[in-house]
Amino acid sequence: MSARSVEVAFTKMEGCGNDYLFVDGIRAAFPAERAPSLARAWSDRRFGVGADGLILLTRDAEDGLRMSMWNADGSRGAMCGNGLRCIARFAALGGHAPGHAFSVRTDAGPREVELLSNGAVRAAMGEVEVEAPVELTVAGRRLQFVPGDAGNPHAVTFVDDVEAAPVQQVGAAMQAHPDFDAGVNVEFVEVLGGDRLRQRTYERGSGETLACGTGAAVAALAARARGNIRGPAAKVELRGGTLTVFGEGPNLAIVGPARTVFEGELDLQEKL
Repeated sequence: MSARSVEVAFTKMEGCGNDYLFVDGIRAAFPAERAPSLARAWSDRRFGVGADGLILLTRDAEDGLRMSMWNADGSRGAMCGNGLRCIARFAALGGHAPGHAFSVRTDAGPREVELLSNGAVRAAMGEVEVEAPVELTVAGRRLQFVPGDAGNPHAVTFVDDVEAAPVQQVGAAMQAHPDFDAGVNVEFVEVLGGDRLRQRTYERGSGETLACGTGAAVAALAARARGNIRGPAAKVELRGGTLTVFGEGPNLAIVGPARTVFEGELDLQEKL
């Protein structure tokens, strides 16, 4: 059996350091059935391009623009706030956006996006939810978590010093916790005052990332429930930048940068 070489164009983009490889499935057909294995290979930061995952842009007659995403380990993700903001910019750069404000369908449902004049992108998170705090024993520690949902599952724990937080140990252990049998994004959040938070996130399927948009929305809502956020917007400082979370819940929106890092082509071997 022989193989032919097919070049796949991609654009690497990042939103506050949360980076993904974007493929335009409108311009050229893409083998979505191979996306899990390609996401693993291409996301590798030593042997691939390096990214937090792979995101595919497609369009159909009924739903319009659609975002499909796979994490760095090849698992399917239903929603990604930074990925959504970046794909809005990616769609515009490819000539697919119907205007400055439009809808993108995700596995968690449609989400409204808006391209702002300062280069930032505003993305609606849909209905964000938080539940009552629970205490869990994780990695030998007794910690309090606020479960939440923004189209994907989250667990927020408030800490005194986010830089000293055991992000890797607790985040990895939470993926096997029986209360989160499908895995969970874990936010470690420090309250700074003045409607400001500092956050680190361990994302299911990717490990610690420099930013998590849906996590910032859940963290802001959880902090508001505690009385730490009182104004109409919260500034969430992430390792790769700052997101602004607007709204008091349940419908929230995030605003932040969406930047192209570079473009390239990858060799996709097809069996004949």
